[in-house]
Formats: sequence, C-alpha cells, structure tokens
Amino acid sequence: MKLQDLQAGDLLFMRDNQAMSQAIQQATGQYSHVAIYFNQMIYHATRDKGVVRENLREFLLTHEQLVSVYRYPKINPDQVLVAAKALLGKPYNDSFYPDNGTYYCSQYIAEILPIFKTVPMQFGDDQHVISDFWQTYYDKLGLAVPLNQAGTNPSQLSQSEDLQYLGELHDYHF
Repeated sequence: MKLQDLQAGDLLFMRDNQAMSQAIQQATGQYSHVAIYFNQMIYHATRDKGVVRENLREFLLTHEQLVSVYRYPKINPDQVLVAAKALLGKPYNDSFYPDNGTYYCSQYIAEILPIFKTVPMQFGDDQHVISDFWQTYYDKLGLAVPLNQAGTNPSQLSQSEDLQYLGELHDYHF
C-alpha cells in the first residue's frame, strides 16, 4: 500500500515499541494506536496533545512504527470529517473511563465513525488479569483499573467485519 493510494476516511492502525504501546498490545492484540486519514492529514487522539490534526508525512517521519491500512467501504467521508473536526482540541482520556468528555484513540474513532461496538476492557498480560504496567499506571492516577468496563481498543476495531484490510503502508520512510 502506498501513500498515494490512501482515500478519505481510511483508518491507520499502528504498533510500536513504546512501553504504553506494548502494554496495550499485550492486553488487547496487535495494534496500539488508530488514526483516520483525510486530505494528507491524520486525525487522532494523542496522550500529549489530545485530539489533533497532523500532517501525515510529518507524523510518519517522527514515529517509528508499522502502519496497517483498513477501509470502511460504506463511509460518508464528508460526514465523518465534520465529526472528526468537531472534536479537535478535546483532551486525551488518560483514565480510559467512558463518557467523560475526553478521548483515547479508538474511543475517538468509534465516536466519529459509529460502526463499532464496545467490548469489556482488558488490562492483562500473559501472567496477570491486570499487568504490573497497568496497576502502576492506575495507582499513579489514583483510580481503580476499569477492568471489564465498556470500551474499545485499536485491535478490536481492526477486527470489525465492516472494514477491509488493504495492507501495510510501505513508502513512508522518505
């Protein structure tokens, strides 16, 4: 899959080696982040900036990661882009708790493209229902781990029967 083959509304699923990403992937599957593409820009929720719009090429240059592209063939790209823009500037949902006016990446995508179901959230690893990473993370927040609360995750979104897998993005190392 090449950059010029991207279409409005394509979903970019990513995985990388950062500690948070690894914890997400261990608990939920192969992907740790998801973004949506429109007009050479990606829209996504980031831990440091909240919901943002970023130049796709600049984003890809600053992140070492594998990118998989999926498409929702029935998308109304204009409608979804309006929804994506409406949430720009919203804060990141550090707690992953639902319905608090903040957004983590897959929560943002599920909000603007409402075709995804929620699933019980998982925070485990190979050995524990709640991994040491997540227990420490929530201890620092002073919150209980929202185990089994309704939520979404990038891997779960990628498995939707409504999406078509198009391949890995290959030509973005400029």
